[in-house]
Amino acid sequence: MSNDYYDILGVQKGASADEIKKAYRKKAMKLHPDTNKEKGAEEKFKELNEAYDVLKDDQKRAAYDRFGKDAFQGGMGGGAGRGGFSDFGFGTGGAAGFSDIFEEMFGDMMGGRGRGGMGGGATGRGGTTRGSDLQYSLDVTLEEAFKGTEKTIRIPTWESCETCGGNGAKPGTKPTTCKSCNGVGRVRAQQGFFTVERACPTCGGAGEVIEDKCVSCAGQGRMRTSKTLKVNIPAGIEEGRRIRLSGEGEAGLKGGPSGDLYVLVGIKPHKFYQREGANLYCRVPVAMTTATLGGEVNIPTIEGGKAEVKVPAGTQTGQQFRLKNKGMSVLQSSSRGDAYIEIFVETPVNLSAKQKDLLKEFGGKDPSKNSPESAGFFNKVKEFWDDLTD
Repeated sequence: MSNDYYDILGVQKGASADEIKKAYRKKAMKLHPDTNKEKGAEEKFKELNEAYDVLKDDQKRAAYDRFGKDAFQGGMGGGAGRGGFSDFGFGTGGAAGFSDIFEEMFGDMMGGRGRGGMGGGATGRGGTTRGSDLQYSLDVTLEEAFKGTEKTIRIPTWESCETCGGNGAKPGTKPTTCKSCNGVGRVRAQQGFFTVERACPTCGGAGEVIEDKCVSCAGQGRMRTSKTLKVNIPAGIEEGRRIRLSGEGEAGLKGGPSGDLYVLVGIKPHKFYQREGANLYCRVPVAMTTATLGGEVNIPTIEGGKAEVKVPAGTQTGQQFRLKNKGMSVLQSSSRGDAYIEIFVETPVNLSAKQKDLLKEFGGKDPSKNSPESAGFFNKVKEFWDDLTD
């Protein structure tokens, strides 16, 4: 193996700090004594760390580029001699090269920094664990979403054990400090050059041992049960909204804090209306005579009343009428949307012979006077066919 630090890392002399770091990480994974048992791997690993410790530091790198390894011999530089243990950053001094990378690469796997989570399960001091968050799906009617309402729900969950008060120990006793880890919850083991920390196998990281477990909860500090809750649904709530009930999720282990409950709101289909944001849409069939001669139709409103809609003579299918401020409530606002009534002109069926004769007489020989749109369309069709035959 070359004695040149750049060759050891496998980078060019002008490599960036990021390229040096990536090259080091790649080789460190390959040469680490815990994973590579080949002869000479340990020595190569030392050389790799020595090279990285110098090249990652701008001042050391500049000295190395000018004087080579002589910069670090005889008091000229700031590092120890080749292979020196302090060069690898295990102490609290300035060189922290490998310890930083090691934590980044192996931290989770080897018991490094712990992580807590918003979703529950984070372990605290004394083995307490936050309970999991729960989600409950609740469907309400469109009228309930308009007015707002209060709903009662029943959910399966974990609650703190009343017998032991949540600590998991038999009443009259209490958990004792774990002798294996002295209450820390973690133990250290030597692996090659490194001291690896992991959760204590005796207490499972709790730091405490329960010798006499609570009979009711078997030492968990919580019990499976169900509970009833009231949920306030605000006026104007929309499909897919979540309502958070803090602390109403599962109870934590060993007296840990409870998680949260999230109520996912759904809106049931309505008999008449379809919702788009704060507006409501309703398709209303009207008789041909009403659309022709004009008239009125009564429409149910979302608040429980009715609205009278005037249908002008000659109204066509698809024509819309707006009912201002007759739509949905707007969440956290005093305003309302609008309701839109779309007319659908119904063709009469089950006609008597007399009714058919009257319609034929109404159609007459020149329908363009009464049905200008359809007459205009078929005139265009006729012109189209005439152009094709010319």
